[in-house]
Amino acid sequence: MSGKAPTLRYERSFLTEGHRFLAGCDEVGRGALAGPVSVGLVVIDLAAVKGLRGVRDSKLLSAPERVALVPKIQRWAVAYGVGHASAAEIDAIGLMAALRTAGNRAWSQIPVELRPDAVILDGNHNWLAPASQGSLFDAAETLQVSCDAPVHTRIKADLQCLSVAAASVLAKVERDRLMVEFAQEYPGYGWEINKGYATAAHRAAIDELGPCVEHRRTWRLGSTAAGPDMPAVEIGG
Repeated sequence: MSGKAPTLRYERSFLTEGHRFLAGCDEVGRGALAGPVSVGLVVIDLAAVKGLRGVRDSKLLSAPERVALVPKIQRWAVAYGVGHASAAEIDAIGLMAALRTAGNRAWSQIPVELRPDAVILDGNHNWLAPASQGSLFDAAETLQVSCDAPVHTRIKADLQCLSVAAASVLAKVERDRLMVEFAQEYPGYGWEINKGYATAAHRAAIDELGPCVEHRRTWRLGSTAAGPDMPAVEIGG
């Protein structure tokens, strides 16, 4: 394990605004070539929450460390959820709308009585609940519940804020589990190892086997053929 431990310092600043329930939110899978984008949401009670040893941004932890933390995070939080948007949905509605879809699926798992007064979202763009919602869901399922709490974006929140780091761990473990299951259904791409990210071996497998239904068809996939409208995607969150 490495990296400075995240704290509750920023979360506790929301007490001065009269908030009690606060959610940390983070996504994983944004930069993958295959599989879903996944969004974790962890709700804490600012009036009672204490620190949680061992939690870091999911990228700083080994797979066994992340898995071991899941039950601890679930006991520590007053509520939590993980939502996904599939590769087909990413192709149909675009990445930002898919992130919002996944985030609101996570939000819908939170009991009404524990719905957060505010959300801390990692990054600098509010894809979870933009002020102008437009028609993001026109091509996707219309959710019965959508995030209506104020969203506070914060760069590097996954490194600094304990609730956001905890959310990243839940999302990463669940998405990794899905990718291992997909690897059994669609062997040859190495998803049990690369989890759908753009490794050289993964791109080479796509060259050889072609893409499958769990690949994001609108993205540049193989190492050779790339249409002019297909974005190059690097390994990332």
